[in-house]
Amino acid sequence: MFNGSFANFLWSMFVIYMIFIVIMMFIRVFADIFTRENLSGWGKAGWILVLFVFPFLGILVYVIARPKNTEQDKRMMEQAQAVQARIAGGSSVDDIAKAQELLDKGSITQDEFNALKAKALA
Repeated sequence: MFNGSFANFLWSMFVIYMIFIVIMMFIRVFADIFTRENLSGWGKAGWILVLFVFPFLGILVYVIARPKNTEQDKRMMEQAQAVQARIAGGSSVDDIAKAQELLDKGSITQDEFNALKAKALA
């Protein structure tokens, strides 16, 4: 694979990168198929069969014709945003403590504190 020239090295790195990208595409599509709530078992089996028989065409067709599941997509997006907020802003205990400090200082009302607390615990 690598016989000494820099061009061969670059070509080898490109091929390895493309193989990695293809593997990641398959993993993502398989994960999406198995987490769909609006696909029946037979629908999931059909998509898996298409992906094994026609790998690249199957990925392309699935991405184009992917069944819409807006409720599940919204829920997954909200979960991802909640995780991101917790990572960026600390834990819910920290959020409640900050809100309590604001309440003690008189910066917010009891209703606003309750709303912040409910949001932190959600």
